Amino acid sequence: MLTQPAEKYRAFPVIALPDRQWPDRQLTGAPRWLSTDLRDGNQALAEPMDAERKLAFWDLLLACGFKEIEVAFPAASQTDFDFVRLLIEQRRIPEDVTIQVLTQAREALIARTFEALQGAPRAILHLYNATALLFRERVFGQSKAEIIALACAGARQIRDGCAARPETHWTFEYSPETFCFTEPDFALAICEAVAEVWQPCAARPMIVNLPATVEVNTPNVYADQIEYFCRRFSRRDAVCISVHPHNDRGTGTACAELALLAGAGRVEGCLFGNGERTGNVDIVTLALNLYSQGISPQLDFSDIGKVIEVVTRCNQLPVHPRHPYAGELVFTAFSGSHQDAIRKGFAVRQQQQETIWQMPYLPLDPADIGCSYEAVIRVNSQSGKSGAAWLLEQHHGLTLPRALMQDFSLRVQQETDRHGREMTQRAVWQLFCLHYGIEQPALKLLKAESRSDGDLTQLEASLAVNGGARRLRGSGNGLLSAAVAALRQATGRSLTIADYHEYTLGKRSDSRSVAYVCCLNGQGERAWGVSIDSDIARASLQALLNAASAFLPAENRLPASRPADDETSR
Repeated sequence: MLTQPAEKYRAFPVIALPDRQWPDRQLTGAPRWLSTDLRDGNQALAEPMDAERKLAFWDLLLACGFKEIEVAFPAASQTDFDFVRLLIEQRRIPEDVTIQVLTQAREALIARTFEALQGAPRAILHLYNATALLFRERVFGQSKAEIIALACAGARQIRDGCAARPETHWTFEYSPETFCFTEPDFALAICEAVAEVWQPCAARPMIVNLPATVEVNTPNVYADQIEYFCRRFSRRDAVCISVHPHNDRGTGTACAELALLAGAGRVEGCLFGNGERTGNVDIVTLALNLYSQGISPQLDFSDIGKVIEVVTRCNQLPVHPRHPYAGELVFTAFSGSHQDAIRKGFAVRQQQQETIWQMPYLPLDPADIGCSYEAVIRVNSQSGKSGAAWLLEQHHGLTLPRALMQDFSLRVQQETDRHGREMTQRAVWQLFCLHYGIEQPALKLLKAESRSDGDLTQLEASLAVNGGARRLRGSGNGLLSAAVAALRQATGRSLTIADYHEYTLGKRSDSRSVAYVCCLNGQGERAWGVSIDSDIARASLQALLNAASAFLPAENRLPASRPADDETSR
């Protein structure tokens, strides 16, 4: 790279528009959409779509709700020509859908285009020619007058060809290609000249398309160009102003949105931004941007997975994992602080039964586009206490006490640091079960009987331990107090309960319950135990046993007694 890039590159000029209005406007409705996936997107593919893939894409666009679809440049290839004929002859065009085709301002190409459209019920015939100084001087070697004459000649040929084919409802579209770096007054002049030929009215509609063929400036300058044109075009009420932004500077979406604020009413683009170089503007992103602001985009992306599947199969291009709304990771938080905020946001939403979507880090509800909440929080070495807790809550209904969340997060951190990979939901559950005794507990409660005598509760319990059995007896001012006393007597170790929580999993009367018990030994060490059972008393006792077993060395965990010694051991 040059240390002085100004020696090689120059900034494109801005427009003097001190009274610009677009910055104070707000989008309130959806534009007219045109998908150009089958034309502009297709010509950008290393392997253009065959008829089968084009038809699959066509069906997808119809399912998404597109009413205007640019299907081909029929004069460019026999494949494109044949596809247009297939749609017309097989009557695949719904009554409320209009196909669009593109042609350059050349007599033979326009004639071929009319051949392709013979018998179409409705069609937009899109004429273009390049207008910028760079192209006039270095590509075509033509003056402004010659460029205008070329456009007007094409417009007259199209006007006359449409008049000769009244069975089709025609709409004429003109694009001054390279509009964004054409002198503003010349872009205005050539569009005025073409409109004079076409004479747009309700019976003869016209679209003036102002493309950012190659992005050369910031989005605000493109918006100024659109507003400048809209305010000066003499037939403004008789035409629809359309935009066709590309994404060379990575700001195609911003260009489209600001252009709509500046007066445009139609957007041409592709699903997921496919197109030449860095692509066309992404209609999925634009539509869901509107949706997230409470505006119906008039397009249906409620099954975004299906849209991705068809587009990637037809285009043979992947959707990036970080692609807005559609990427595999766009609703995913790995960061601990982000996970904590999302988990708390969902908790408040559920408690308050909110209808308005207000969620930290999630501008759109994944469920609205057919995505589950499974991918919202994923666990790796960057995750905090909320990540694993969210997975346990979503998949197993467990709401962990804060202290247990912190304890388990340390274990998850150690595990992810050890192998350096993301932990799956299943791996998190297995780790939780292992450390807190849910499966294969060291001390397994077989049977427990208790009775109360005033304030005193007496407990007798049978445990499975080390392949044998053991009976315990203890008394206290409650069930758990009696169990603690029995464990102290059996192990000779100090043990107290530091924390206890219980919850019902579900709302039915036969729902299971979960108990969380934190024990403290004589050295001040803490250990948690968890148990799930249909009987809350059994769950509480087993959770206590699971916590207490953490303080007993494996070789000295309540050695099993012979059945004859049971009474003595009590």
